[in-house]
Amino acid sequence: MVLAILLTADFPAENPRVQNRNVPYTNTLAIIMANKTIYFVTIILFFISCKSIRNEKKDIAFNNKYKFKAEIESESKKDALEPDFQSYATEYSFKTDHKNALKYWDLEFTPKIIGYNQFQFDSIKNLYETAKAKDYILNQSKENKIVIINESHHNASHRVFTESLLKELFNNGYKNLFLEALTNGDKKDSLLNSRKYPIQNSGYYTKNPQFGNLIRTAKEIGYTIYPYETTGNEGGAKREIDQANNIYKIIKEKPSEKNLIHCGSGHAIEGNVSFFGGLSLAGRLHKLTGINPLTIDQVFYSEKSTFDYSNIFVQSFDFKHPSILLDKNSNPFAYKNNDRWIDIVVFHPLTKYISNRPNWLFENGNNNVAINISNLNLDFPIMIFAYNKGEDLNASIPIDVIEIEYKTDYCNLALKNGTYEIVATNGTMSVKFEQKVK
Repeated sequence: MVLAILLTADFPAENPRVQNRNVPYTNTLAIIMANKTIYFVTIILFFISCKSIRNEKKDIAFNNKYKFKAEIESESKKDALEPDFQSYATEYSFKTDHKNALKYWDLEFTPKIIGYNQFQFDSIKNLYETAKAKDYILNQSKENKIVIINESHHNASHRVFTESLLKELFNNGYKNLFLEALTNGDKKDSLLNSRKYPIQNSGYYTKNPQFGNLIRTAKEIGYTIYPYETTGNEGGAKREIDQANNIYKIIKEKPSEKNLIHCGSGHAIEGNVSFFGGLSLAGRLHKLTGINPLTIDQVFYSEKSTFDYSNIFVQSFDFKHPSILLDKNSNPFAYKNNDRWIDIVVFHPLTKYISNRPNWLFENGNNNVAINISNLNLDFPIMIFAYNKGEDLNASIPIDVIEIEYKTDYCNLALKNGTYEIVATNGTMSVKFEQKVK
């Protein structure tokens, strides 16, 4: 109705002053018609805008598979006599709540405060100089055929670092990516390589968005991804043997291709590993293939929940990026414990927070994207999920997820350029809307 009125409205007659200047009538008419066109276009844009606002948010049925903070805290209180802090840390890591993931992990493993002195700090600094871990690893990878890098399952920054290596490693001949975290056997995700993104059933630790993004990036680059976990819920030596055999089978089929293995914690240890029956995955794979792997540790000097829990290297050096330490002979600092070792230790900077998000989320091409939640008609707290447009919202791993306690809180997601479907849910009601990132 408003549109009809505006289109039929009379415009003011020609200004007589214009005619007195001897401006041709046709020019005046052109001006009038141009004005009408501007009004018409403006109204059309107005209605399109209104329509997009009305359709911006849509109620949906959404099955939230991630736990709210209140749920995790309730479990911890219920299990007060036998708390499973490691499990709570993992649940927090699934939704990239890094502070609470670190907190509960430290409650499980109780790090000690050593209290180093300045003499010790100075001694360490005199022994080593820092270098960028990525550059050193990529250079070393050229002379190797197997690279094994580990992670702490509660620390998503380790996956972000592995993701940062993928493109250059691929260029150096690494075509196969083996992931311990993927389910293997009868329940393995057999469509992962063709679908090119992980779903909730792809694995357990792969529920974390940063793990999902590592997988997506690997597929975009061209890797073939393989599970290799034992299929019989085995532990100890049997698990290491099964894992090594599963990888060895693929290596034999592709003798000219190089291989990247992303594993958990101690499976990257070489030498005598008594708690794995003598050899870990890395040692057993070396024995099977005759290839000495390049092993990389991100775990044993990993970030703690407070600075005072940190190891002497983290307290001595103000790392600005993932780094290695080189001695006077340019040899990298290695993890060593009696007769077992890992070739290279990667030291990560202490996490800083941007808009209450870990700063390392905004690596690997991710933008810091503010999401407007002020007009959401939902009871808080809520979770905000970002999905690639076209992926199954109830099956795929989100690109990012954050829990928001109050409507006035920051809501910032780590997203590459593209089009996303954003889901907001409080566990009872859910809405979705589109977000474009340029």
